[in-house]
Amino acid sequence: MFPLRIALEAPSLQQWEAKNLLRTTQHALDDINEFSNHHLRLQLRNVTADTNEATTPVDGSAKDTEEETALVVKLVPAAGGSPPRAELQPYDPILEIHYAPNHIPSSSSSSSLLATFIARELQKIYAEEQASLADILSSPNSGQQPPRKSTPSDLATIIAGRRTRTFRYAPTYHLTFSLFTPTSSPSAWDIESVITSHLNPLLDSLSGITNFTVDTQVQLYGTFSPTFQPSFDEASQVWNMRKDELGGFINAADWPLSPSHGEGPTINFLLYVPSPSQSPLTIAETKGHSWLIPQWGGIYILNGFNSSNSHELSAKVLEEPMSRFSHQLLSLLGLPATPQSLPLRISSLTRFHTASLILSSSSTLGALARLTKSLPTIAIPESVATSVTSTIDHLHQACAELREGRFAKALDEAREADGESEKAFFEKSMVGQVYFPDEHKVAVYLPLLGPITLPLVFAIIKDIMQYKKSLPKA
Repeated sequence: MFPLRIALEAPSLQQWEAKNLLRTTQHALDDINEFSNHHLRLQLRNVTADTNEATTPVDGSAKDTEEETALVVKLVPAAGGSPPRAELQPYDPILEIHYAPNHIPSSSSSSSLLATFIARELQKIYAEEQASLADILSSPNSGQQPPRKSTPSDLATIIAGRRTRTFRYAPTYHLTFSLFTPTSSPSAWDIESVITSHLNPLLDSLSGITNFTVDTQVQLYGTFSPTFQPSFDEASQVWNMRKDELGGFINAADWPLSPSHGEGPTINFLLYVPSPSQSPLTIAETKGHSWLIPQWGGIYILNGFNSSNSHELSAKVLEEPMSRFSHQLLSLLGLPATPQSLPLRISSLTRFHTASLILSSSSTLGALARLTKSLPTIAIPESVATSVTSTIDHLHQACAELREGRFAKALDEAREADGESEKAFFEKSMVGQVYFPDEHKVAVYLPLLGPITLPLVFAIIKDIMQYKKSLPKA
């Protein structure tokens, strides 16, 4: 269950007006919601115009905290006669609703234009999240029926694309920023200051989900692979790369791009500065100069570099590539495309990973159970039983945190559950028994037992025959 607490701030309304608007908006939300596992719970917050006491949620639950509030809806009075208008803050989880005084529902009305407008705006904000969670919960590993109606085709396309390009969740990712050039220039870049000013704030905002390590490298005389050669367009005086050739751009044989650092997966970001003889270098179909490689990283072609002025890329020159790399990083991590508010997209990613990890660890436990049933003679160490018990405890706690709307804590519990389940399934002593069952042992030892067994069998047969001969004849 994913109950999202939506705080409604209406300081300009009377107490009864705010409560009535909240109630009618909640009813409108419930009517249009098709995904029962994911529901929005409206709560009044802050002091209203005619009281000095804080209001309580409409459903009677405990007073919400800043950590548990997914979104704040602020009602802002506007000039009379204008229709309601919504404005979502890009870097704060705040939705401003500008309304006219005549939009406030009366005490006797069960619905209103303003309540319907707020409900539709909230549903629009969380439409992609609902569709994504429904897709996760309806996967074959979940063992559940699809929890909502069919997903619209546009959302289904977005979800399918995200599933293809994103990395599997990991507690830590390693980011590698590489500068490649086919010549001796540029030989340096001011990447550290750009990472500090442009990338670190983004990584800090994602720190509640995962951790990152960063390193950089410069590779001179990095030539293309022999199978990749751009073509020159005489008309536009540019060098072109076709989309179907981009897969061969990386010279994996000669370019030092390490596939992994430590336990976490590596995400590569490559800045390529073409030689003056092959500049500008663009993609033929789109005339762009950057692209994303699913589950690998991103590439940016920096055209127009003049080595006669400097042999170092300044921080100002690197701002645009770093901005593109930041967008590519969010895409590779699976951040949803909507809404436009970054905090809301990050909180959606928290719920995505929580649901995925819960299903992954549950699936791993199911596979372990089927393994032990298929190999009844396999010995199960006590450490495996301990990990299984720990996994189940963390799963129960993760689901409990979800029901309370504490998604950050739910992700922590789901992460622990996934780690314990993997530890149980890949226990070294059990893995050896899985790959060497009893049939394999017989096949290995039978050739050794044959030379020992055959002389014994023949000796027994000889003794039996001699014994029969020694018996008195009838």
